[in-house]
Amino acid sequence: MDNEQRDFRWGHSALRLDFTVGDDDRVRLARMGRPGDVGGDDGASLPLVEVTATGHGRGWSGSRLIGTALGARLRYRGHRAGRDGDWHTLTVDLRDPETGLAVEMAYRSPDGVPVLRGEATLRNEGPDTLHLESVSSLVVGCLTPRDPAAIDAADVWWADNDWLAECRWRSQPMRQTTPAVSGRVPYGHGKAGHALTGQGVWSSCGHLPMGGLTDRHSGRAWVWQIEHNGGGWRWECQEHEGAAYVALFGPTDTHHGWRHRLEPGAAFPTVPVALSVAADAGPDDAFAALTRYRRAQRRPHADHLRLPVVFNDYMNCLMGDPTTEKLLPLIDAAADAGAEYFVIDAGWYDDSDGWWTSVGAWEPSVSRFPGARGIHEVLDRIRARGMTPGLWLEPEVVGVHSPVAKSLPDEAFFRRDGVRVTESGRHHLDLRHPAARAHLDQVVDRLVGAWGVGYLKLDHNIDPGSGTSAHPGESPGDGLLGHNRAHLDWLDGILDRHPHLVVENCASGGMRWDHALLSRLQLQSTSDQQNLVHYAPIAASAPTAVTPEQGAVWAYPQPGDSLDEVAFTMTSALLGRIHLSGRLPELGPEARGLVHEAIAVYRAVRADLPQAVPSWPLGLPAWDAPWAALALHTPATTYLTLWRRPGGQDTVSVRLPQQAGAAAHADVLYPAARGASAAWNPDSTELTVTLPTAPSAALLRITRTTPEA
Repeated sequence: MDNEQRDFRWGHSALRLDFTVGDDDRVRLARMGRPGDVGGDDGASLPLVEVTATGHGRGWSGSRLIGTALGARLRYRGHRAGRDGDWHTLTVDLRDPETGLAVEMAYRSPDGVPVLRGEATLRNEGPDTLHLESVSSLVVGCLTPRDPAAIDAADVWWADNDWLAECRWRSQPMRQTTPAVSGRVPYGHGKAGHALTGQGVWSSCGHLPMGGLTDRHSGRAWVWQIEHNGGGWRWECQEHEGAAYVALFGPTDTHHGWRHRLEPGAAFPTVPVALSVAADAGPDDAFAALTRYRRAQRRPHADHLRLPVVFNDYMNCLMGDPTTEKLLPLIDAAADAGAEYFVIDAGWYDDSDGWWTSVGAWEPSVSRFPGARGIHEVLDRIRARGMTPGLWLEPEVVGVHSPVAKSLPDEAFFRRDGVRVTESGRHHLDLRHPAARAHLDQVVDRLVGAWGVGYLKLDHNIDPGSGTSAHPGESPGDGLLGHNRAHLDWLDGILDRHPHLVVENCASGGMRWDHALLSRLQLQSTSDQQNLVHYAPIAASAPTAVTPEQGAVWAYPQPGDSLDEVAFTMTSALLGRIHLSGRLPELGPEARGLVHEAIAVYRAVRADLPQAVPSWPLGLPAWDAPWAALALHTPATTYLTLWRRPGGQDTVSVRLPQQAGAAAHADVLYPAARGASAAWNPDSTELTVTLPTAPSAALLRITRTTPEA
């Protein structure tokens, strides 16, 4: 290190960051990792924050959003380290002397967890308005050393995410998008490389707002997430000055039509992001750290510890056609199976053939629920059977034929160029407007306060495009960001008023799968997938993006299913949150017995899930993998779900190094009598499992044992 440079260090027992400040007062993050695994001066010369604004672009044109003129001009003004409960905090103050732009780059990390949370706040201390076009939330230029061999060994990870095909992790060598280029002139970086972008209101439509980088030789791994509940996000992981960097952004002008007028004296906060690091154990270790971070960062709720069993009448069951006659036998069957919540899904408000374009008032159907008590007859039966009632709701949309479309002012809806946005026969509420928020508050307070509903499944099934320009000079992308933030504030408000309410996050299955929402809501819908065999890789991969105790997986046995298929669909949910469904009253005695057995096993193990961290002994599963595996680890016990799909051999071996150095015993928890068997080899820490049929699945428990004296 140059003698004229100043440096400072920040972190805790599980994470260390080293910063350097040059004699020109430029500051950069030189090293980041776990204490003891950090080498020399690794990092590329990137600023802590990258900013583009109209008139202030980049020094090197291309698709990358690094190398910005404003970022390069930011100068160090000081830093402040502290504690906020169990969190370590660091704020680095920066300023551009040319424009007067001031930046507070805030870092946070929970004690003992190798995860860094980043968020920047920009303040205009100059005399002129700045028109922001992109702002990074976190820039780390030291994912690898400045060594071509490190780039050669690096793999970039991302997760494709589509309706019915969620959470499909893939990787490729970094050199595939960042090839080694030889020539007379050594350039510092290229013009493109690997980047992902989300768009619209569905934060995870196309891809999860996540990514990762691994070193296939050392096992070092990084995994990041962008904590934003809209599709306006971008990440880029590429090479700069011989090292790999990652830069994480919310919405940008280039990709989302986002521009923000930063008036003199005004402030703008970026969307928060998080980055986890594993020293040598690969992506499993990084995902485990991210799981601990998510638990530390989210809003506390009793549901995270209780993990009640939920029955929902939709998937492979009523499919949006509930009536009193159809629901009453389902309620009894769900209660007999051990469900603790019963949710009436879509259709309960439907009194016409055109309900898709008439939703918004959220009043109960009279034709579906006849009689003096109407829907309350059904809600009363749910409570009488010892369960808490729940309802499906799609709060942000109003059908074009709904009376709410006329009663609310135009300003309460998304608009562009003064015209109310219409998508698929629906308008979209702008929750920044008090009338829109008041309407939804009244709906929720009526359903929860007056009706006694204890569970809301919040869905969202349209994408209204680039956003809303509700105010003069507002870009649609900035209007959408404003709505996204108002949406989070509204959710906080309903949970403040109704702290025992359980709220599920759903959007056409997993199209809004992000930590901004999951830091507030109790459950995440993982998919609308109706094929039990296709659901297996989704259920197995779900803990990469949601804590196990929040990941809702459908278990939907059908009368025509074989007993092994019944056990397969039930097993898929046992290391997450059971969303029981299917036509339970029509099941035969043996099939119904398998359902009841699964619920009993879940009740016996669920207390361990909120402390467990995941791993994938067979790797993150490919969509067509013949075998898939998910393990959850506590200090004393490992739970392992294995799925054998058509085409898979009847026996598979999985290594569980977490159990190394101790005697252990493996047993099959579920299903108890379908022929599954397991043999544990303590020397190799391998578990050999046989599932005699395909498709079939089983939940196993590997428990440390104390050797006899």
